[in-house]
Amino acid sequence: MTSLNKPGGNITGVTFLASDLGAKRLGLLRQFAPNANAIAMLMNPDYPATAGEVRDVQAAARSLGMQINVLNASTSYAIDAAFATFGRERPDALFVGGDPFLLGQREQVVPLAASHSLPTIYPHREYVDVGGLMSYGTSLTDGYRQVGRC
Repeated sequence: MTSLNKPGGNITGVTFLASDLGAKRLGLLRQFAPNANAIAMLMNPDYPATAGEVRDVQAAARSLGMQINVLNASTSYAIDAAFATFGRERPDALFVGGDPFLLGQREQVVPLAASHSLPTIYPHREYVDVGGLMSYGTSLTDGYRQVGRC
């Protein structure tokens, strides 16, 4: 593969790459909110790809002069607790991790981000479909539709 946006050759199948696009999403968040330096990162510690995504985003943040504060949430209650922390710590923006649990809680996460006036980037279009500010990643609905064509 040459690059993600120009893979070259023939590729078959469908992939979602949600956790692999963290650095790109952080860069887009920086473009949208150029003065954002303190970034809260909402992650599910129980998801296997979380450690790699956090590592990639923290490396990207260092290169952009940003600070990342990772807040873990693997239950609905923990999401509420994380947003209570945001209320006290006042981050400049929010980065939501690309795992299935948080996606399933999008109708909880999106309104909480909006109520805290946090510029937020999400990993999937489905967050935007319920009112999220912006996403960069696949549309799961479209991806699942494509599975039938492979």
